[in-house]
Order: sequence, then structure tokens, then C-alpha cells
Amino acid sequence: MSTLTFPPLRVTDPAVFGRVAVLLGGSSSEREVSLDSGRNVLEALQSRGVDAFAVDGIPALAKALVAGGIDRVFNILHGHNGGGEDGIVQGLMDAFGVPYTGSGVLGSALSMDKIRTKQVWLSLGLPTPQYRKVDASNVHALAAELGLPVVVKPANEGSSVGISRVTDEAGLDEAVALAARYDGQLLMEQMVVGDELTVAILGDVALPSIRIVPKGQWYDYNAKYIAEDTQYLCPGLDGADEDEIRRIALAAFRAAGCRGWGRVDVMRDRSSGRFFLLEVNTAPGMTSHSLVPKAAGQAGINFEELVWRVLEQTLEASHA
Repeated sequence: MSTLTFPPLRVTDPAVFGRVAVLLGGSSSEREVSLDSGRNVLEALQSRGVDAFAVDGIPALAKALVAGGIDRVFNILHGHNGGGEDGIVQGLMDAFGVPYTGSGVLGSALSMDKIRTKQVWLSLGLPTPQYRKVDASNVHALAAELGLPVVVKPANEGSSVGISRVTDEAGLDEAVALAARYDGQLLMEQMVVGDELTVAILGDVALPSIRIVPKGQWYDYNAKYIAEDTQYLCPGLDGADEDEIRRIALAAFRAAGCRGWGRVDVMRDRSSGRFFLLEVNTAPGMTSHSLVPKAAGQAGINFEELVWRVLEQTLEASHA
């Protein structure tokens, strides 16, 4: 996996794509990030002559699909509950027979649920931190089982929304209260202390890993989207370690039923050097701070080509 090879572009004529709706915004907790990502994607497509236009959210997409005139959709909605990563919008587009970027219903819905994704990975022997489902009544007992420090988070949110890192008993109740503000189950997992890495997937290729070095202690929402002092080292590893993290990430992506493009987040334990899978993002950010464009750039693919290659995947016959 050390050498990256990409097939030539399938098409060079933007007219082949027809009218392309860039689905952005929505009503999830990640709306602002999605709007930023969508603006960048729209600009990149239009700069290469694609007849692309913005559609904000799922209700607007439904109206546009009924009206007709959409040949394919570039889905850059993030999150769930009005976002585009939980399988709902994928089902809508399947019902209308309109091709779209990214994973289908199954891969999107499964990856949005961190608990069920972990169950799949563990069943296949893929490494992920030990975890427990949480409710307010058993949080202290579960922390004792797993051993502090732990991470408490909603099972269905992204972008570090609702996450707490807990190093002592006193912080547990507050962490659960924060995570419980969001829909769905809560998850507690063993905290892996070490390097935070991510691997972007484009087609059947795992791009160079990125090691994330935030100025503060954690790579939180602020470090992801606001701060200008987070360092991104790409490739994040070298030699056999780089080959292994890319192998694991691609296996995890496929195991979750994902396709097209995405990003797999991984921790590397500082003491043992072992990798632990955290989650799959099926519609990753495409902002100025985002990681997929950084990895693609390292592999020699600029932003406009990256967006084109993602859109080309909608020319495949099926999203099954």
C-alpha cells in the first residue's frame, strides 16, 4: 500500500454530469460546518464547468426531486437529524433513482451509530477501544469496569459534539449530562492516550494518514474548525506503521458497508503502539481546516480534482 496509484479521470466533459445539486446545510448540529463545506464544493465544481447549484437541507431536496431537473447529488450534509450521514437522505435519493456521492443507506446508517459500528468491527477482529452503553444510573459502575480515564460521547454525533474526556470520578456525571443533550444512546469507551490520526478513503485507496497535533490537550471542536494553530502532519507515520494504519482503515471502512469516499479516525496508543479505530465519517468536511483535502493534496490531488473524482463515483451503475 506504500505506492498510491489512481486511475485516470473517467470523464473530462463536465456536461456528462448534467445538473448537480450540492446538498448542504441542513438542520443537524453540524449545519455551519456543512454550509462551509458545501460552498467550497460548489465553487470547485462550477470552476470546472459543472452545472452545479446549492440545495439547503432535506426538505428542499425532496421538493427539488419532485420537481425534477436533478441528475445527481453531491451530498455534503454532515451529521444526523436533518444531516446527510444517517441513511435517511440516501433512502430518499434511492427512491427517486437519483445517483449521489458517498455511502448508501446501510453504510451511512451504520457508521452514524458508533455502538453498532464497534460491534461490527469487534466481530471481525478489527481493533477498537472497549466500550459500554451508558445511562445515568450506571455510569460510575461502568467507569470502574473500563478503568479511568474514559471518553463519554453521544453514539450518533460527529465533529466532537457532546464529547467529554474524563480522568476522575468527579467528572463523570457532568460528562453524561452533556452527552445526554443529544439524541440517541450514550457511549463510554476506554480512553486511548497517544496520537490522533485519520485516514481518508477515496474509492478503493486509503490516502496518506494525517497525524493531528492540537495546540491544546485535545483535538476538540475549536481545534477542528476555528483554531489556526493545530498542526497536521501528513503522512502521519512512515514505513510499516503507515502501511498498517491504511490497511486497517480501509478494512474498517469496507466492514461498515461504506463506499465512495470517507474518513476513518484512529488512535495510536503511545505505550504499545497499537492502533484503535474510533469512527467512520461518510460525508467528511471539506472546509479550509478539513482533513480529506489535506491527504489528497499529499497524494498529488488538488481540491478541484478531489471534488471531481468524488462526483465521478456517481457514474457507477448502483449504490447497492
